[in-house]
Amino acid sequence: MTSIAEYMTTQHRCCDDSFVAAESAVSDKNWDEARSQWQTFCNDLESHLQNEEQQLFPAFEQITGNSAGPTAVMRMEHEQMRAMVSDMNDALEQQNGETYLGLSETLMILMQQHNMKEEQILYPMTDRVIADSAGLIEGLTDL
Repeated sequence: MTSIAEYMTTQHRCCDDSFVAAESAVSDKNWDEARSQWQTFCNDLESHLQNEEQQLFPAFEQITGNSAGPTAVMRMEHEQMRAMVSDMNDALEQQNGETYLGLSETLMILMQQHNMKEEQILYPMTDRVIADSAGLIEGLTDL
């Protein structure tokens, strides 16, 4: 059986791959490829965030009775990422590689720090407190 940590970490890596591909295409000024990879990243990221916000976090909060702890921090960081994605959408639409790549660097750092907290703390905690992780995983959307 796949654990929540394994399943969600795989989603992180999927997002990372399309993010890097979009960044590479922008660096090469291959705007069609950049838009395609960026759209894949945006779709995968939003699906992942929705999985967490609508399935994983509520299940964790219900069992632990704590909605002001790690899940609150993760939701705040999700909003920060969404704001940066919006700014990067604008830069990509304008084919402004310099702005896009600057924002990309910042978003990459934010995502790495965020993912590390989830992968090393939140997901293992969730695996420990949710007895039916297989049932929860079935409700999540694959990327």
